[in-house]
Amino acid sequence: MSPLKALIFAVDGTLSETAEVHRTACNAAFHAFSLGFSWDPELYRELMVVSGGRERIEYYLKTYSPPGADEALARLDEIYKFKSDRYLKLLDNQTARLRSGVERLVSEARVAGVKLAIATTTSLSNVEALLMACLDFEGLNAFDVIVTGDMVAHKKPAPDVYKEVLRRLKLPAQSCLALEDSAIGLTAATAAGLRTIITPSLYTRGQDFTGAFAVLSSLGDPFDPYEHLAGVGEDDRIVSIANLNRWMADDDDIRALLTIGGRPVGS
Repeated sequence: MSPLKALIFAVDGTLSETAEVHRTACNAAFHAFSLGFSWDPELYRELMVVSGGRERIEYYLKTYSPPGADEALARLDEIYKFKSDRYLKLLDNQTARLRSGVERLVSEARVAGVKLAIATTTSLSNVEALLMACLDFEGLNAFDVIVTGDMVAHKKPAPDVYKEVLRRLKLPAQSCLALEDSAIGLTAATAAGLRTIITPSLYTRGQDFTGAFAVLSSLGDPFDPYEHLAGVGEDDRIVSIANLNRWMADDDDIRALLTIGGRPVGS
């Protein structure tokens, strides 16, 4: 088995709890264009089945048909640009915080020589703004590869963004791990052949994470350990490079035992 060579992070909900900032920015855009509707937390949770900010607004307008939907669809590009600009301003004015364990794991990976990558549906400007807000210039230089939704043909749940990250890293999927917070992200990473650790976020808790390598409340820190929800890591309380290598080695051993001569045992 190859040791862990790269960690591939999603952004919104995985690196930081940014969903509320996005929801606030969307509502500001709706108000600015006098659209007469807004998204409350319950509705926003329902809309999280759609990946991408512009796509989410379009889905809402077409599926829920609120008053003024036709006008809004005609001005969708303007509305989304306003939303994106407002998001960046909100991120700059608010104290953005990384989720528990993220900064520690990023630092461990850099010391261990494990490459770091980002695979996200959000825009490059949003990624850069979040990294600057949370990690300053250090964050911009921490990641070896960043691939965003507008760099590939199809956004998540399609695997395109992960496949492009792997291509740029020049690494096989089996030597990398994906870190996600949503079922959409899990589907994308799994389709690219990646084992995936899920840390559910504010708006993705309760989604179906069947097939995840692990489901944990967070990446954990020594004084803020994660809660084990499913998969590997039941006896540990932080996601560390050492633990990840051990979990992957154990998983590879199990897979090898289940296969004899290229065929599943019992076939």
